[in-house]
Amino acid sequence: MDVRPEDILVLKKTHPCGGNKMYVIRSGMDFKLRCTTCGREFMIPRNKIERRIRQIIRNENNDSI
Repeated sequence: MDVRPEDILVLKKTHPCGGNKMYVIRSGMDFKLRCTTCGREFMIPRNKIERRIRQIIRNENNDSI
């Protein structure tokens, strides 16, 4: 799955604050994500997050690769 920094992930499950959109800060074996609702940052393994992604919203103006 092609997930890049600065993408926004819409997840199937919600964060405890109620939001389901996460901003990607870093991607690799682990993802560093920021909740767009409450601003909390957390790390999650790639295999866990790939199962939970519903949609990827990509900023087309900033293609880094």
